[in-house]
Order: sequence, then structure tokens, then C-alpha cells
Amino acid sequence: MLDDLTAGSVADAAKREASLSLAEVGRLVELASPPRDARTALQRGPHVKVIAEVKRASPSRGDLAEISDPAHLASLYQAGGASAISVLTEERKFKGSLDDLRAVRAQVSVPVLRKDFIATPYQVLEARAAGADLVLLIVAALEPRVLTSLHELSTELGMAVLVETHSRDEVQFAVDLGADIIGVNARDLSTFELDRELFGRVVDHIPSSTIRIAESAVRGVEDVVHYRDAGADVVLVGEALVTSDPVATLASFLEVS
Repeated sequence: MLDDLTAGSVADAAKREASLSLAEVGRLVELASPPRDARTALQRGPHVKVIAEVKRASPSRGDLAEISDPAHLASLYQAGGASAISVLTEERKFKGSLDDLRAVRAQVSVPVLRKDFIATPYQVLEARAAGADLVLLIVAALEPRVLTSLHELSTELGMAVLVETHSRDEVQFAVDLGADIIGVNARDLSTFELDRELFGRVVDHIPSSTIRIAESAVRGVEDVVHYRDAGADVVLVGEALVTSDPVATLASFLEVS
């Protein structure tokens, strides 16, 4: 599944590149507003912080929410106290787009994450051109040299990088890479099974100076408490917000201290 998702995202990016070349995207990057400081926004504090996600669908759950106005939803998230907004831009299974990212970035003042299956320099550049302040790189989806190169490019462009892991070995790779934001995804992107205990098993291998993000399996306040007690600085939440009252749900998560 992860290979298919990555291949699909790369193919869709290649179609866009046929209309807008790498050089042209590079010029758009130069015209884009400077990246916002995602690292500072996500640094640990007295409360667990939340990255709130604009998410219409997923391969495991199908359609979740229509979200005709992603910018409005993002504005609710920001007003509710989200520290950053994640926007799924994968088109085939998650029904997102770069237009969603542009609309959200224009609406909010908190950092915006491009959540996609990024595997090429073009995808990194178009993320920055569309306004991304933070990009996702998935260790399991990339060859080490490719991940290293994309991490360097993203950093050179001024973006923060959320390096997503699914095992102790992947966490160690992210640490050795010098990643200062590391996510642990409870969802195995090969099988889409959930393991909520994974974060707790690997978090001790993430330096305390690194921002530690728990991804997936956040359905209610008890899950936020679980991740906080395990050492998470931030939780990334999508489905629980888009399938409920986002303001009330976000408020309940942010009360966890």
C-alpha cells in the first residue's frame, strides 16, 4: 500500500511537472512568502500540542468528511488552539490537493504541513511554492540517500521537516539524520493496522531535544493522555476532528496537561 501511494503521488507530480517545469516551480519558490517557524510552534510546553489535519478520506476508512471549504476548517482549528495545520494533498486515496494547501496557508497564521507521499525534489519545491512551512518525509517510503537529499533540500528552502517513523530502526535513522522533528505513526502504512503502543516502545530512542510527535490512533481524550504520558510533545489528529465537532474535540484535547 505504501509503495502504491508513493508511486501514485510521484506520478501525479510528474503530470504537474509536464505543465509547470522544475525551473518554473523554482521561480515560484522565490516569490513565495517566507516559511513560518514550525519548530518553535511545536516545541514542548505545559500542554500537549496539536497538529490538526484537513482530511477528507483515507485508504483504511474511505470517505470521512466532505470539507468543501478547507480554509474555513483550518480557521476553526487555529481559533481552537491548534499549533499547526496539516493538509493532506494526496489526490487518489485522500482526496486532497495543493489547492487545499494554498487556501489554508492564505487563511491561517500558524505553520502549515504538506502531508503527502513525497519522494522527489519537484514535490518538495512545489510544497514550498504552495506555501508549506513543514513537509512530511516517510522513512519507510524512501531509500536512505533519497530521504537524506530531500531532507537537505527542504531545510535549504527554510522548511521544517517531520520525519515519520514506524520502528526503532527507523527512529534511529531519523536521529542519525539529524532530524529535529520526529513522528511515530501508529498506523503501519503497509498493512494499515494500528499499534497505539508503538510510540511508547520507541520514544526513549528520540533525544529529549527533538520534538516528538505521536501520529494516528487519537480518537479521544484518553488517547491524548496516553501519548502525553508516554512522552509525546505533539499529537497529529485528523479523523477524530473531521468526524466530530472540531472545535469542541480540539478543546478537549488541549485541556490535557
